[in-house]
Amino acid sequence: MAQQSASCQYIPNDQQRPGLSLIHGEQLSHVFDAKQQVTAIDKVDFNIQAAQITAIIGESGSGKSTLLKLIYGLLIPSHGEVRYKGWLVPTRKDKLIPGHDAMRLVSQGFDDLNLYAKVWDNIASQLPNTNLAKKEDKTRETLAKLKIDHLAQQRVADLSGGEKQRVAIARALINEPEVLLMDEPFNQVDAAFRDALQQDIRHIVAETGLTILLVSHDPTEVLAMADELIVMKDAKIIEQGSPENLYYSPSHSYTAQLLAKSNILQPAQAALLGITTAAAAIGIHQEDVTYTINPQGTFRVKDIRFRGFYKELVLQKADLVLHAILQPGDVMEIGSMADVAIRRHIEFPV
Repeated sequence: MAQQSASCQYIPNDQQRPGLSLIHGEQLSHVFDAKQQVTAIDKVDFNIQAAQITAIIGESGSGKSTLLKLIYGLLIPSHGEVRYKGWLVPTRKDKLIPGHDAMRLVSQGFDDLNLYAKVWDNIASQLPNTNLAKKEDKTRETLAKLKIDHLAQQRVADLSGGEKQRVAIARALINEPEVLLMDEPFNQVDAAFRDALQQDIRHIVAETGLTILLVSHDPTEVLAMADELIVMKDAKIIEQGSPENLYYSPSHSYTAQLLAKSNILQPAQAALLGITTAAAAIGIHQEDVTYTINPQGTFRVKDIRFRGFYKELVLQKADLVLHAILQPGDVMEIGSMADVAIRRHIEFPV
């Protein structure tokens, strides 16, 4: 274990715990002291594997950004611990300049960028002047990796949000950290350019073995990008797993709504669809609601919502409302009647 990767240089009494994942959280809590105490993180456990992209996802206020700062060492845990390679992550009480030496954090507001300096200078400034030829080569290589070499002589202030984000990531990566932390990294990136940036980041992970941990509130950003998802709600981690498993087999109704905009029904509502269940609730993804246009059908089309590449049907029968996807080629109008069938449903114990 390299000395700079261990916390013993900052926390003398710490002992390495072997056999843990790259980043390990155990009974981790953080309470903000304000007029009233606010629990931002409430006794969470998690494991983050090396050389993967892990996304922390949840609604605003769920504790995502606080968890990211605890992992980096910007905040001091109120209870529990975070370990990197088995060593405690030093916090601001242990280090003069907080933040783990093996990690870099890209914040939401581009706080680390000098907006009135050139792109090249923002990135090159992170390297020492001991070997100028090496410094120039490394800067050029990093610019090319993020596909911003053509912007090298432009001021950061003159760039678009997506271009600034690439500069911020390049600045964080030039010293080859082992872990890159990103807080809402695609917020200011135009939708048309998000996918390209996400795939470039995936390529960097595959090429270098970099570990990435990012925060997002938008499932469309992370389902195709992340290897692992951590789902947060009300300061707790309610699920962790692969995007595919959490999409198709969530154990919590909140996850189904967050990732799939799933219809969540109580047992009495499920009975109206011919589904008998002993579960507390069931979830039906929109793509699992099938319909047949029928003037004598039992469901009425309450609304049709344009979602870009598809349209969403809102179907109603008494007090039961279902959201479904309008199939291509089908002609449906508000007020039309239809029969509904369910291909698949998920049962939630709580």
